[in-house]
Amino acid sequence: MPNSSLTKKHGSDRPESSGSVLKSQRSKLVQSSGKRLKDFEVSVPIVYGNVAFWLGRKASEYQSHEWTVYVRGATNEDLGVVIKRAVFQLHSSFNNPTRVVESPPFELSEAGWGEFEIVITLYFHSDVCDKPLNLYHHLKLYPEDESCTMSTKKPVVVESYDEIVFPEPSDAFVARVQNHPVVNVPRLPAGLNLPSPVQVEDVEKRKRGDTKDSPLTQWFTNFSEADELLKLAAARQQVQAHIAKLRRQLTLIDGQPQQSKPTPE
Repeated sequence: MPNSSLTKKHGSDRPESSGSVLKSQRSKLVQSSGKRLKDFEVSVPIVYGNVAFWLGRKASEYQSHEWTVYVRGATNEDLGVVIKRAVFQLHSSFNNPTRVVESPPFELSEAGWGEFEIVITLYFHSDVCDKPLNLYHHLKLYPEDESCTMSTKKPVVVESYDEIVFPEPSDAFVARVQNHPVVNVPRLPAGLNLPSPVQVEDVEKRKRGDTKDSPLTQWFTNFSEADELLKLAAARQQVQAHIAKLRRQLTLIDGQPQQSKPTPE
């Protein structure tokens, strides 16, 4: 791959540890044509990113890492109920750089040596949205922390959290997904009549499309509210401990005898 478009980090002292880099956003999309539910919206929490493993002794000049880039449900549920296909646009030095994944799980595995930006384009089912959504992910092979030793067992993990919001969704879409765990559907307005019940989804097909049994699951970031509350509680404890330490230091300073100024003759 040409150096002009890629970032490559050299040196055997580069660590390979799991260090999730997280960002969060909300993407609003206009719905497809058809009957819409006014003052109503549904959201689909997703996570996109990559997991990269250093090849160690198997590494070569042009293949130092094996990596997987993906879009998954925030709780590893099947996204196929909303997303029809995903297109991953790789660096132009790859053979067939435009990779199309027609069914979940929406992921792509490759090998290489350089870091570059991957454009992930999501296409939705016809009753969801007419326009695709572009996500931009910078492939990371090397962690930011350089204080550890290179390891083939612990990968670099970089993930971003996003909520795809569909304001005023079509009633057909809501009827199809209202009981699906990947979609957040608020309480339906009183007196709302949705279309006739849609065909029950094949549960086995859904299980084949989720990422709960993926070998990468152990490295995925937990985006649950409970996990976030635990992180906030831990951060609060650290702040309180730091405040207590500063107070003790101030007490010691205040308790020291002051040097008297010499009396002028």
